[in-house]
This record gives sequence, C-alpha cells and structure tokens, in this order.
Amino acid sequence: MIADIGYASILIALLAAVFAAGGSVYGLRSGDHAWVVSARNALIATFLMTTIACGLLVYALWTDDFSIAYVASVTSIETPKYLKVTALWGSQAGSLLFWNWLLCGFTAAAMRRKWHTDRALMPWAIFTASLSVIFFLFITVVVENPFARLPFVPADGQGLNPLLRHPGMIIHPPMLYLGFVGFMIPYAFAMAALLSGKLDDAWIRTTRRWTLVAWLFLSAGLILGGRWAYDVLGWGGYWAWDPVENASFMPWLAGTAFLHSVMIQEKRGMFKMWNMFLIILTYLLVISGTFIVRSGLISSVHTFAQSSIGWYFFVFIAIMILFSAFTLSWRQEALRSTNRLESLLSREAAFLLNNFIILAILAATLLGVYFPVLSELVGDKITVGAGYYEKVNGPLFAVLLLLMGIAPMTMWHRSSEKKLLDAIKIPAVVALLPMIVIGVIGRPHPWALFGIWVSAFSLIMTLLEFHKGAAARAKRGENYFVAMAQLVKRNRRRYGGYMIHMGVIVMAFGIIGIEFFQQETQLRLRVGETTTLGRYTLQFQGAAPDPGREIDDLKVTTGVVDVLIDDRFVTTLRPRREFYERMGQNMTIPAARSTPFEDLYVLMVAWEGIESDAVTLRIYLNPLINWVWFGGVIFVVGTGIAGWPERTKPKRKS
Repeated sequence: MIADIGYASILIALLAAVFAAGGSVYGLRSGDHAWVVSARNALIATFLMTTIACGLLVYALWTDDFSIAYVASVTSIETPKYLKVTALWGSQAGSLLFWNWLLCGFTAAAMRRKWHTDRALMPWAIFTASLSVIFFLFITVVVENPFARLPFVPADGQGLNPLLRHPGMIIHPPMLYLGFVGFMIPYAFAMAALLSGKLDDAWIRTTRRWTLVAWLFLSAGLILGGRWAYDVLGWGGYWAWDPVENASFMPWLAGTAFLHSVMIQEKRGMFKMWNMFLIILTYLLVISGTFIVRSGLISSVHTFAQSSIGWYFFVFIAIMILFSAFTLSWRQEALRSTNRLESLLSREAAFLLNNFIILAILAATLLGVYFPVLSELVGDKITVGAGYYEKVNGPLFAVLLLLMGIAPMTMWHRSSEKKLLDAIKIPAVVALLPMIVIGVIGRPHPWALFGIWVSAFSLIMTLLEFHKGAAARAKRGENYFVAMAQLVKRNRRRYGGYMIHMGVIVMAFGIIGIEFFQQETQLRLRVGETTTLGRYTLQFQGAAPDPGREIDDLKVTTGVVDVLIDDRFVTTLRPRREFYERMGQNMTIPAARSTPFEDLYVLMVAWEGIESDAVTLRIYLNPLINWVWFGGVIFVVGTGIAGWPERTKPKRKS
C-alpha cells in the first residue's frame, strides 16, 4: 500500500507539472489569466505530492519495510533510527526523490511570492521552472522508482554505505541539493525576462535573495564536504579536486561571478547580456554536475553506480542549452547596455576582471573534469590529477585574492590613480612583515610567500573598510564597537560582502598552511615504540577491539597513542579502524589534537591483529587547517548578513 500511494504521488506531481507548463503558456497566449493562476497552483501542488512521497519513503525506512527494494538496499534492522531517516538520500532513487521534494519546495515558495508585482514575468517563470520539475519527476517515475518492490521480502537489509554514516553526511548532501535546486529559481526568472521582453532589473531584484540563499547553501555544502573528507577519508586533506567535488564547485564559481556582476547592472545598467549568460551558465553547470554524480560516467568516490540515467541527462542538457542559447540570441539587441566602461581604474572594471578570473578558474576545472572522457574518445583515457588544478588555479586564486583587497578602493565610473596608490601602499608594505618572518623561519616555496603576502594585504584592506566606517561614526560620539555593529546593520549587503571576503581570506591562510607546510610520515610501530614529527613525540601504547563502539554490522579496533611535547605528556589520541561486515568495507577514522594553529592528525592504516603488538601509523602535521573551518564560518555568517531582509518602514496614512 505504501509503495502504491508513494508512486501515485510522484506520478500525480509529474502530471501537475506538465499541466503547469502547458497552462501557463495557454493562459498567456489566450489572455485568460485564470489559466496562469491554475498553472501556478498546479506547480505548488507538486510540492504537496512530493512531500507525501518523501514522507511515505521515510516511514518505510523507519519501519524496515524490506519489500521495497530501496529500503532493503540502504538500511537494516539494526541501523540507528536517525540514519534510517538520512538513508532517504543514501542512494540514487531516494536521493532523486529528495531532490524533487527540495526542487518543488523552492519552486512553490517562489510561486507564492508577490504575484502581482511580477505579473508579466510569472507565466514564463512558471513555464521555465516546470521544465526542470518535469524532467526530474520523469526520471523518478520512469527510471529510478524509489517505491519499486522486490519479488521477495528479505529478512534484513544491506545497511547504509559506511561513508554515509558520518554526521557530516547527514547535513552535507541536503546543503548541496538546496544550493543546486535554488539556482533554478533565478534561471527561471531570467528566462522569463527574455521570453517576455521585460529586460529591466525587475528579474534581478526578484531573484537576488533567492540567488544569495542558493549560494549560501552551496557554499555551506562545499565547506561541510571538505570537513567530511578530512574526518572520514583518511588522507589528511579536505579537498582532492575529485570530479564530484568539482561538479559542485563549478556552479558555485559561476554563481559567484553572477552575484558580483549583477551589482553593476543594478548600479550602472551595464552587463545585461553578461548577467544573462552567467545565470544560464550556472543553471547548466548545476544540471551538468548532477549528470556527473548520477551517471557514473566519470569515476569518483562520491558518484552513484553507473546507470542509464546518464542518457536522459545528456538529452535534457542539450535541450536546455539550445533553448537558452536561442532565447538569449533572440534578445541580444535589447540587452545592449547604453552605458560603457569609462576607465580600467573603476569599480566596474574591477568587477569585470573578477568575473574573468573566476571564469578562467571555472574553464580550467571544467577541462580537468571532462578530460578523461575527451581523451578516451580520441585514444587512451587520461585522468587529470590534483597537481594540474593546483598549478593552473593556484595563481588565478592568488590574483583573485589580490583583487579582493584592491576592488573596494575603486570608485564608480573612474578612480584616481594617485588616490588608489595612496590607499594601498601602506597596507602593501605592512603585509610584507608576516611574509618576511615566515620566509626567514620556514624558508617555504616562493608561491607560499606570495600567497601569505596577498592574503595579509587583502585582510588588512578589508579590516580597514570596517575601521573607516566605524571611526567616522565614532567621531559623532558613538561608541566604536556600537558604531561597528550599526555600520553592518545599516548596510548589510556591503559589509556582509566584506565579511564574506574576510572568510575567504582566512580560509586562504589555512589552505596555504596545509598545502605548503604540511608534514607527513608513515611507519610501523610496536607497543612502547616512539616516533617524532615536528615538535611532537608519539608513543604507541597498543590496539584492541572496541565493542563499545560496535553498532549494526560495525566492528571497531581502537589504537592508543600518547602525545608528548619536550617529554611532557599532552594528550592521548585514539585512531580507529572500522570494518563493516555486511559490505566487507574498511574505514580508517583519524584522531587529532587540534589547536588554532595546527592539527596533529593520526591514522591507524593497518593493524596486524591481536596476535601481534604492531600497527602501521600514518601521521600528519597540518598547520592552520582549522583556519579553513573558521574562515568557512565567517563566510557563512557574512552571507547570512548580506542576504538578511531589510526592515521595511510602514507607509504613513495620508
């Protein structure tokens, strides 16, 4: 019964989305607005129907209904209850249903906004949004039915993939999904503006907060994914330039360029065509990224199994490229800006350069992701490693960081070269101090020194922006810290943006620390033996099974490693090896001593059993790694401030 009702709910949602697409166009062409209203209501109804379907599948997971194939494949009787709920997105079919629920939820919320203020845009926005909803619901109904039944009911299920049992994976996929589906709303309104010919800033004002919310979720998802990799994958890092990591990173890059560029259109009426291109590109990269994750075309630890779903995505991407390109070229004359770039020393030029650098990073990443496929078409398959991305994108990121510091000093229209140089010369000199100190102490790679200088310079420039505003208010008698808070409160968009920049800069320090100063060793130790790394001495005290941690099919072995500094005991670390019997899969869970300036990160990569007293340990010393996470928090808080709604004053009654 659950399976039948669940499948019927998805099917009804699909039919409602088809009606919404047809009804919106018919209502627009016939002039009968009632059809458009009905189309809007049908699109809202898709959220209700997918909510029912998701609720039923979660209930089936919760109650161990192994007659449903999906339930049997991702959970078991002994799986903890909270993991049974998160198993909703633990494999292909369920995660697609969850994706549909989020997409329909975003779309329904967008349809319920100020209807009459965007009356000219709404019919086409309904139509465009319906195309995405129809496609993903079609995939769920026809290809990946999460309610498909098994021919027999097994006594127990297979259990959840061990990689998905980490707390980070409870939050990480929903954040990424929210970011992905969120970008479909600004795309729908952009296409509505093109199709309706209403090419002023209305669609940007309508979607600015939607875009920022989508970007916030995608940003948080990327940061959480890095933390999950650091805690679970056991290679001492947080980002491997894996194809699926890049699949999420690329739409984030395009969305970042779009968020910067629309400011120019709002302020100066420029870059209309460019902004349309950027939001279309972001949408297409969202679909392309989903294609990479779900088709199995490109190998990755993150992808789902290979599936025929890839061909459906390929056709849909081709259709949406043609649809978007035709509509954009149709309106290209109307999108021409009346204003022109007046000077290369202007804020407009700085924002445009920012966009070009971001798109250069995007292009290099896109080439790296698809290079194995392209090379296989013409010969042998060649996989691109992390070294390629670091060598190509590293210098581009450095220039981007430098621009973060300089751009706020520029003026609209035209900047004075002398004033610009006066504003940056002292911070540029002060930023040399940390570079010189670290260069003398550590003698790192020249790129590390340059990165430290750029990051320090941009951080100083950003902090000065806060200081100048607060100091100006303090001169009028306001407490300095109160002035700072009021400054942010009264101009959330501007100073929230500066906080985002600050978060990126703090993360940059962390990235420089781990990329250029990380130390690593691996060795076999017997009980009582010691090794050193940096200022730390580590003594292995033994390893044994740990029944207290065993849940479901999990068997755990915990090692005990004492950590000393200058012969002084500091702490005991307990790295683990986990073995999931049902899937025959090992996991290596690190233990770390964390400080604001470094992590001592220990992995027990091999245990020779109770009969032996030896293990193989891999040990990393990761300088400034926690600055990555701290910078991420600043980044997310800044985004929240920038997107927080302004309080509107009630109109006075005449």
